[in-house]
Amino acid sequence: MLLNDRIFEHYKDDMTIGDVIEVMRFTYPRLVVKVNGRLIQKSEYNATILNENDDVKIHHLLAGG
Repeated sequence: MLLNDRIFEHYKDDMTIGDVIEVMRFTYPRLVVKVNGRLIQKSEYNATILNENDDVKIHHLLAGG
């Protein structure tokens, strides 16, 4: 599995987006998550099971002006 264009070494079968966020210790309040180009809503993080060949992007949003 790729995470932000790098091989994700911690991949396990039946891993969810929520698991990845926990393993990577992403604590940002606002995340944008895409799996294979599809936007994943926060309510779907723990239900979205990842596959070994998925391309996952997780970016945090910053407030600014």
